[in-house]
Amino acid sequence: MEDSDLKMDRRSFLKRSTLFAGGVVTATTLQTLAAHTAHAKERKPEGRGRGKSPVGKGYGELKPVADQNGALILALPDGFHHTTFSKSGDAMSDGFATPAIHDGMSAFKGPDGTIRLIRNHEIRNAAGNFAFGVVGPASTRYDALAGGGCTTVDYDPRHKRIVRDFISINGTLVNCSGGRAFNDVGWITSEETTSGPDNGYRKKHGYNFLVRADINAPEPAVALTAMGRFAHEAAVADLEGGIVYQTEDSGGNSGFYRFLPNDPENLVAGGVLQMARIRGVNGYDTRTNQTVGVELPVEWVTIDVPDPEPVTVSNSCFAQGFAKGGVRWNRLEGIFRGDDSTVYFVSTSGGNAARGQLWQFIPSFTGGGTLVLVFESPNSGVLDSPDNLCV
Repeated sequence: MEDSDLKMDRRSFLKRSTLFAGGVVTATTLQTLAAHTAHAKERKPEGRGRGKSPVGKGYGELKPVADQNGALILALPDGFHHTTFSKSGDAMSDGFATPAIHDGMSAFKGPDGTIRLIRNHEIRNAAGNFAFGVVGPASTRYDALAGGGCTTVDYDPRHKRIVRDFISINGTLVNCSGGRAFNDVGWITSEETTSGPDNGYRKKHGYNFLVRADINAPEPAVALTAMGRFAHEAAVADLEGGIVYQTEDSGGNSGFYRFLPNDPENLVAGGVLQMARIRGVNGYDTRTNQTVGVELPVEWVTIDVPDPEPVTVSNSCFAQGFAKGGVRWNRLEGIFRGDDSTVYFVSTSGGNAARGQLWQFIPSFTGGGTLVLVFESPNSGVLDSPDNLCV
């Protein structure tokens, strides 16, 4: 993700039904996606400026809808409503103000029938500037001069109100996305930066951190250095062995990684970081000239120095993996784990039109796997720079 003032224009909910045959997206699904694409190219205004869709009428026209307080915040189709809660500046249960720049989050089962939301705040203030940032106790900050982190919100869906909210991790920086840890022990929050002492901060950044789902107060933040130091976007553990798949948002030099933990439920215990490579091809370039539905066999190369210091063009995690034949992507962002450990992720600027790609990774029992391009946007009218996804 980039600057916060661009995000709302870029975020799209990727509404697709995904079916499987032997673990690979079926031809029927791909044909449906292709129909969307073809229809978008040929679509002409009709009636009130809306064309007919060959795959459904959608939910209808968007209209401003007031929330429970009468504020007009969202435009929604007829029959939909929304509730606003946990706004920036609101006082939280712990006495601190709700930070700004809400970002990636996940929902867990909370106490007493609540939904527990663990949420990032993508604060990228200069060192020592805590304006609208994640403050919290000084004793638990990873970096005393960094204002990012996460908040935890226990939401009562029945009465539509917050029961408890508090800062759960602080002292991190540019907490962008992340994902669920193995056995849902918590939320992996990811820093989308490699800033450090050279930028005025006390400590190095560019790491993942674990926010446990069962805490009710902040815990000291511990950098998961073995998972790599790079511009992290998202990370999610598979359901079988706790392998954590990670995306990197570093322009045209972005990698798709996996982390093999020594202990899936204790990521601090370390492990091995690897980057995807297409079998038999060095430096495969996914950015352009790809074909939907083609199966690409994957193998993995090990990143020998996952925590480079300093991070340079020549010693970064991507540079190490690319030197061993790793795959090059154009800005990898959101990632989603299916019920069978299949992983989906988006390349925000991938494709011939540079408007976005949706990829699927199917792990194999032999330790490799298969990559499949599910969809590529032909122009911004179909899909414009996807940021996250839900399948």
